[in-house]
Amino acid sequence: MNENKKRLITSGQTIAKNKTLYKAAKDSGVENYGKFTNYGYQGLYGGENAKQIAKRKGITDKDDILDYMGSEELADNLFRIVQTEAKLKNEKISNEKAANMAHHEVGKAVRETIKKIGGTLPEDLPTPDKSISQIELEELSKLEIK
Repeated sequence: MNENKKRLITSGQTIAKNKTLYKAAKDSGVENYGKFTNYGYQGLYGGENAKQIAKRKGITDKDDILDYMGSEELADNLFRIVQTEAKLKNEKISNEKAANMAHHEVGKAVRETIKKIGGTLPEDLPTPDKSISQIELEELSKLEIK
């Protein structure tokens, strides 16, 4: 499977799991989802928030940074998302501050695991030339030609 196909599949999974994470976060008392999301990013990306990640990738902070990740970086984030949702539910977290801290802890633990196994930290992975949205449009145009 080529990288673009891997990105499309992993992106779809990440988007779907983000929805269930936000529901779990809401159930845990989260009202500021931007702040909650940044806690997870800061744990995983060694302190970088979404705006800083976008800047490093050379995209605007209005662009979805997940759209500009390769399959490995998407998988890192998918693991963070899945494990944060589990932590929120398993520990029955019931306030925004605790939920934010849990998201940060999980992001940091994923980062430490990547380091421990000798993997590439997400901020050191290359930013793909094409966004996932662009790849989806190209795939659609191939179908329309047939």
